[in-house]
Amino acid sequence: MASRNDNKRAQNIGRYSVSSVSSRPSLNQKLKFDKLKNLRPAQRKGAALAVAFLLLASVFGYGGAWLQNHDEQSSGSAILTGTVGSQKKVVTSTSQLISQIAKTVGPSVVSVNVDITGSSNSGFGLFGFSQPESEQAAGTGIIISKDGLIMTNRHVVPEGTTKVSVTLSDGTELKDVSVVGRTSSSDNLDVAFLKVNDTKGHKLTPATIGDSSTVQVGDDVVAIGNALGQFQNTVTSGIISGYGRSVTASDSSGSQESENLDNLFQTDAAINEGNSGGPLVNLNGQVIGMNTATAGNAQNIGFAIPINDIKGLIDQVVKSGNFARPYLGVRYVPLTADVANEYDLSVQKGAFIAPSSDPTNPSVVSGSPADKAGLKESDVITQVDGQDIDQSHSLTSLLSPHQPGDKVTLTVLRGHDTTHVTVTLGDMPSATNQ
Repeated sequence: MASRNDNKRAQNIGRYSVSSVSSRPSLNQKLKFDKLKNLRPAQRKGAALAVAFLLLASVFGYGGAWLQNHDEQSSGSAILTGTVGSQKKVVTSTSQLISQIAKTVGPSVVSVNVDITGSSNSGFGLFGFSQPESEQAAGTGIIISKDGLIMTNRHVVPEGTTKVSVTLSDGTELKDVSVVGRTSSSDNLDVAFLKVNDTKGHKLTPATIGDSSTVQVGDDVVAIGNALGQFQNTVTSGIISGYGRSVTASDSSGSQESENLDNLFQTDAAINEGNSGGPLVNLNGQVIGMNTATAGNAQNIGFAIPINDIKGLIDQVVKSGNFARPYLGVRYVPLTADVANEYDLSVQKGAFIAPSSDPTNPSVVSGSPADKAGLKESDVITQVDGQDIDQSHSLTSLLSPHQPGDKVTLTVLRGHDTTHVTVTLGDMPSATNQ
């Protein structure tokens, strides 16, 4: 639970907190989730309260032994190329390397400040109508184009956001910012895009996007973000601890709504409240993930969305200025050996459409493109257009480059039989485009 911070505006950025971690992921691990809502009204100055939510976590994914570092790293030096200068720069210590990465990537990282309006259930007017309630919060964003496009997490700019501004790394605040679009709360991809409409003559520096499919357990990474909503461009470092992680979140208010986030990187780089939406970068200064969550009750367990899962949306928004999310309509679990053994599956790689215990929340959404194409619970999607689904290529990342209306061919294992299914992708329901 975040503490009260007097003399500061409300600062509460999405965070997961795990109460227990086991070497073998459990279906019953407890998590705490802090969202950008239910903060104190902004009219009451001086007080900030972060409200904690409870989560039920289902952490599947790929672990692995530590991999040997690159030769240049093991010898105490590393080569930084391309994104940090026109020529290769050789540094002789980790601290110098991280400092150089921070200086290079820092100008591409912004603080995102939002005003949110909701309705209060506790305060009623003379005629019994709920009163609007305002709150403020902050997160992090990544500049992706010179003309002012920024990506962040959906929960940083949730539904009800009425005002957005961004603060550049040099402290300049740009107030004319709009929300281009965000994924829906039922989407397993927690992503939103912003547009700075007036840069006031400031030159914006886009981040260099990397390739998350090349990331391996043990790779060194650096996280940059707006820690606690007030410390800009805080830098932490660590390694990739695992990948393919999945969590299912529900809040503590008793609501039946839940949020599923799939195929996340796990890292021991400290990800703090306020880091949501910020970059996780490799030693070449390339963004390979977007920081999204942290296991606050455990030591150094954070989660980030692999950048390849977002690349298709980035390309689409940069090229067209519009936001549309290709939609299949399945809820899946990235296969691991543990999951394969539990369900007696003959393969250990793919997207498993696990049976749902909740009839109101089926794994194949009724009326979706997947439903129309005949996909069923317990199917395993092993390929998209001939490309294997594995630890480096998730179902989400392979569908990401496509647009609504595109046809894709899925290779599906049903029992012991393999079949090919052609699906026409739809437009993700309720994904906003404003």
